Amino acid sequence: MKKAKDYIMFPLDVSTFDEARRYIRLLAGEIGLFKVGLELFITIGPDIVKFIHDTGDAGVFLDLKLHDIPATVERAARVVGDLGVDFTTVHCGESLSMLEAAVRGGGAKTRILGVTVLTSVSADDIARSGYQDIYARQMASLIVKRAGDARAAGCAGVVCSGLEVPMIKEACGSDFLTVTPGIRPMWETVGGDDQKRVTTPAQAIANGSDYLVIGRPIRDARDPVDAARRVSEEIESAL
Repeated sequence: MKKAKDYIMFPLDVSTFDEARRYIRLLAGEIGLFKVGLELFITIGPDIVKFIHDTGDAGVFLDLKLHDIPATVERAARVVGDLGVDFTTVHCGESLSMLEAAVRGGGAKTRILGVTVLTSVSADDIARSGYQDIYARQMASLIVKRAGDARAAGCAGVVCSGLEVPMIKEACGSDFLTVTPGIRPMWETVGGDDQKRVTTPAQAIANGSDYLVIGRPIRDARDPVDAARRVSEEIESAL
């Protein structure tokens, strides 16, 4: 049975192996998965995935946001699968065939998550990018459309704001995974945040989120282990 801590994906948003190892050793027993992004993977490479596997039972979410021609994406996803990664990401951009290629590459080894609209993106950003007015005025329409494309392509789920989870579950089914960044616990005061569409852990779980990406509230805490446990308690209250 899934425990409260298993919902937490902790992003290793650091630039050195020493920093990454510190957080992995601290939090391996307190979270479900470590999220490895572009900065760390470019710096260290596959060794960071191996270190996570060797340190504990936490899984790996390799968040590379693949976006290229289908053949390149398929080959890249196949290599990611060979690393023993649980999830990786691909942008839900212009091409359904790119999403399908990622799913083929991941095969039975790695589940593919589509990135709908980054949580740092606002409606004004969408408008400035030249999208139809309906998508700028009702960004949820664009997000649901992209989630539907990801579902049709065979993706396991999408990355989306906690605010959009209910409509995605309604459109794509309860078994379609939703991974939610932009999570801020009730006890944290946020200042200068670049996330635009945020929710608390309890709100995201109540909305149906399957995984929560929680970084700064844990990483920047005086005691990261205690912060992770407090987040788990907040999740538990909503389960």
